Amino acid sequence: MKKLNTDLLTSICEIAGAPGFEQRVRDLVINEIKDIVDEYQIDNLGNVIAIKNGQSSDKKVMIGAHMDEIGFIVTHVDDKGFVRFHTLGGFDPKTLTAQRVIVHGKKDLIGVMGSKPIHVMSPEERIKVPKTTDYFIDMGMSKKEVEKYISVGDSITRQRELIEMGECVNCKSIDNRVSVFILIETLKKLEKFPYDVYGVFTVQEEVGIRGAQVSTLQIKPDFGFGLDTTIAYDVPGAPEHEKITELGKGAAIKIMDSQTICDYRMVNYMKEVAKKKKITTQLEILPAGGTDTMGIQRSTPGGSIAGAVSIPTRHIHQVIEMAHKNDIHQSIELLKACIENLDQYDWSFK
Repeated sequence: MKKLNTDLLTSICEIAGAPGFEQRVRDLVINEIKDIVDEYQIDNLGNVIAIKNGQSSDKKVMIGAHMDEIGFIVTHVDDKGFVRFHTLGGFDPKTLTAQRVIVHGKKDLIGVMGSKPIHVMSPEERIKVPKTTDYFIDMGMSKKEVEKYISVGDSITRQRELIEMGECVNCKSIDNRVSVFILIETLKKLEKFPYDVYGVFTVQEEVGIRGAQVSTLQIKPDFGFGLDTTIAYDVPGAPEHEKITELGKGAAIKIMDSQTICDYRMVNYMKEVAKKKKITTQLEILPAGGTDTMGIQRSTPGGSIAGAVSIPTRHIHQVIEMAHKNDIHQSIELLKACIENLDQYDWSFK
């Protein structure tokens, strides 16, 4: 197995960037791509659009990988200095228990998620499903000290470093920073390719696929690829028909999710390319959840011929998200090969 640039992946995964607050990730991305693309732009919403010129400008290819991570926003500081928050993106409330977070105020400050101690819960409370409103953030400071640095509207992200575990990487925000990494590495590796490529590092996907929609309106791509994580439900107790994908079985070719039915021509094309190039793949049907693929497919006049490369990931939307290194490699190879061979396929309806 080829060696991953884990230093770069670590930097991308660990950096803060809640929806609407992607500036740190954006700066990191620009620093990585500025010397390997022909041009880059930042639109009004904050998407980074990296352009590599192909052999022909007759058609445009767009790849979307969102920069944002699920996070929170400060809504209130109470009289004792405890911070209340609203979620930015989808959370399973029970995953908040006993977690550290970073509040990004005038300076970054660590806080901890607190809730009612089990020792003083009633029997009914102990079996109740938790809600996000059951939690608060303890800054370890008085209200006066907290308000020196923290204000309503400040963003909050989860604190967890990247580690390597066997053949996997584990961190908060593998969703979707692994795709940011894959898109950067693909742009570096692209050689001879037929059409202009627009690699878009999008914003605010976790709150409604917003960045992909506006960037697609601007680019008007003929072909599109979403690039995002997907569920690997290959753990104890998982029925075979619910697995969606498995770690270590290769890049996933999306057939559909709740927001997109991928163009059957693109699905067939991706399968053919993978077979020809001996790239390990699996198929993905995701019954719930959507990705930038939806925006890329539907936010341009007449639509684009769209599909997606999905990266199998365990424990999604937790701080222990896990992806297999070989699946990451296979995703880079699949995306690269698909971009480079688009002019070799009959795209007519049949």
